[in-house]
Amino acid sequence: MFRRTLVGLLIVMFTASFGFAQEEVDIKGSADHPLFTRMPGYYISDYDVKEFDKYDSYLTGAEASWEGKMTRIEYYITTGAKQPSMVQIARNYENALKKIGGKVLYSEGRVVEGKIEKNGGVTYIHAEAFNDGRNYLLVIVEKQAMKQDVVADAASLNNSIASTGKVVLEGIYFDADKATIKSESATAIEEIVKLLKQNPKLVLYVVGHTANAGTLEGCLKLSNDRANAIVAVLVGKGIAAGRLKAVGLGPYSPAASNRTEEGKAKNRRVELVEQ
Repeated sequence: MFRRTLVGLLIVMFTASFGFAQEEVDIKGSADHPLFTRMPGYYISDYDVKEFDKYDSYLTGAEASWEGKMTRIEYYITTGAKQPSMVQIARNYENALKKIGGKVLYSEGRVVEGKIEKNGGVTYIHAEAFNDGRNYLLVIVEKQAMKQDVVADAASLNNSIASTGKVVLEGIYFDADKATIKSESATAIEEIVKLLKQNPKLVLYVVGHTANAGTLEGCLKLSNDRANAIVAVLVGKGIAAGRLKAVGLGPYSPAASNRTEEGKAKNRRVELVEQ
């Protein structure tokens, strides 16, 4: 009995050891982020990508909250590989950040944070080493507004107009700095059509708003063009043109402060206002 138990224990120990060795490869479905390669001799031990999430940095002050597509990658050193210091890991990512035109927001010892602005987009990075360099974490946030998946139905649109005289349209998307309505807006458009068909006496202003980015003339034109684009779509779906009037207010009527990115996002909106 003792010998059988001992043999069984050795088998379990051998299997566990062998399984550990087998795990020193990238976990299934993981990959390096296109912006950065990894340190030599490391494998991906943990990996997660979210289409929209928030990362709160405790290091970068005014730019401490990043929202957008978040990629989190944890790297662990393979057995027998030469182990760099934590400072060496951080400096490697700092230098790589600079080479692609990024700005260092924080650099101290084992941690570096930075910002990359290219082609109108903003990307933040956080690289942090642990355990004398045995593992390190890379967080990359590609800044973007959240896609609004939940849109108001015709009944809730009607209730808001009845109680406040207006409603902010959720789920309407435009190409960046253009008046082209994206296909993802179809559900929200159909609910507006339903609202107008269920209330044949309802007459509306379609009011476009922007943040205060760019020139005043440009903001006014963009907001007016977007309001007109929505009117054109609704008329194309059988709503009488006389029931709708497009108005562009640009940055004149903000819903929130333009001092933050979150406020600017709220100010880029379209409202239906009862005439």
